[in-house]
Amino acid sequence: MSEQYIIPPTLDERMHLRKALKAFVQTQHLCPPVSLKQLEELADAFVSGHQADAFNAQLLTLNALRPWLMVEIHNQIWLPIVAGIPHERRLLMLPKCLSRHGECQAEYDEYGLLCHRCGRCHIPHLQDKVEQLGGLSIVAEGFTQVIELIENRVVDAVIGVSCLDSLEKAFPLLVRHAVPGLAIALNDSGCRNTHVDVDYVEEMLTLLSDEAAPALLDHEAIHEQVSRWFTRPELEQLMQPTTDPTQQTCLDWMSGEGKRWRPFLLSAVWQALTGKTEMTTDVHRAAVAVECFHKASLIHDDVEDQDATRYGQPTINALYGDAFAINVGDALLGLGYRILAQSNNAELLRLIADAHVKLCRGQGEELMWNQSPVTMAFVMNIFRYKTVPAFEVSLMLGLSCTGNFVHLRPMLKAYSDALGIAYQLKDDLEDFVQDNQLAHRPSAVLALQTEHPTWSQEEVKTELQRMTDLYHQQALDALNGMDELELKRLLYQVTEKILG
Repeated sequence: MSEQYIIPPTLDERMHLRKALKAFVQTQHLCPPVSLKQLEELADAFVSGHQADAFNAQLLTLNALRPWLMVEIHNQIWLPIVAGIPHERRLLMLPKCLSRHGECQAEYDEYGLLCHRCGRCHIPHLQDKVEQLGGLSIVAEGFTQVIELIENRVVDAVIGVSCLDSLEKAFPLLVRHAVPGLAIALNDSGCRNTHVDVDYVEEMLTLLSDEAAPALLDHEAIHEQVSRWFTRPELEQLMQPTTDPTQQTCLDWMSGEGKRWRPFLLSAVWQALTGKTEMTTDVHRAAVAVECFHKASLIHDDVEDQDATRYGQPTINALYGDAFAINVGDALLGLGYRILAQSNNAELLRLIADAHVKLCRGQGEELMWNQSPVTMAFVMNIFRYKTVPAFEVSLMLGLSCTGNFVHLRPMLKAYSDALGIAYQLKDDLEDFVQDNQLAHRPSAVLALQTEHPTWSQEEVKTELQRMTDLYHQQALDALNGMDELELKRLLYQVTEKILG
């Protein structure tokens, strides 16, 4: 951050504010993660409610204090979770600038500083403390490698010390990736001989709650399980195909390339809410069925758009013609419904059927787009029917498989609506920036150019980016009232992967 941002200048002021922030956060009943926008709003609310505090009255009138307050509020929200994570599953990250410039004899490797324990700075003391607790520590800059350690399940939480300048870049990564962690700002800026409240860092390091933190989702394990479901032997066992060319092509298509986002999301939602790792038969069936519907829609899309390749391979229509491709797509729809019909949960069929009808409506409007004025309202309507159901159905199927958590449906619906629109806007923006032809389909670009014929390309891009950011934030805002920690973390991470 630039020099306009400040840190409370004395230890007494910092600790007084931290104590007040702790009491403030406890009145808010917040479940992490929270977005940057919500952190800004909380910081402003804290300032409004504490300006009568004579101890910090002058300091709290400064907007420049907001970034420090946001970091400390974030810490207070995550603190009960981090305290429930064992010490050996935590990582302390320290900046190189805590060392004494001109006196430090340490070497550096690809992982950071290799301390010689000379005692001239606080780095060895803090690293020794972490080691005594059984944790890990590194002295390096940047949080990207920390996110990798979290995602690879090397550690489950991070306590990072950094200057506000570096936190301006790194802190949003922690927030968007929903990393369980605490960020402690250095007391001064610059890249040499910096200082931190060492006793406060030690206090954060030693925190340990009697109540264990909720189990964190193992995304890699879920991906592996989902991938196994789509091997040919597993599919044959579930789908019971005949040996005719149509069903054999269905198997080829289902076991071939694909990210399996929908089955993963469905399975992860179920696991996040139940805390169980052994997937039920209904989860397995619903995951395969939702992919059947997705693959069928791709086949039909390829026919309608006359695409010749997908995943770098020839499409079914390119290999065998449109008629056979349509038949394979129809067969996949039938197989999906047959798999779901084996479940005792009738709602799964209703959810899939509703999504199927919505998707066809959106696709139909897109195919007939040249019969209507291409306004933004028209394009948004297509997005809501064609793109949104693809996100919504996976979330709702996972929710339905739990047999509980009905109160989450409105939140997940609002989240899916915003995420689907943001995803499609982002896709249109990327195509526009790459100078792809967008004149042959009803895109947001074409709508803006139609409604604002005098706008330059740069103005169109700016408006598309503004709209994308707006719906991105709306997706996160939809989760504000959610109390289910792991589901909320999952959806933050999914949002970042899709829109980040």
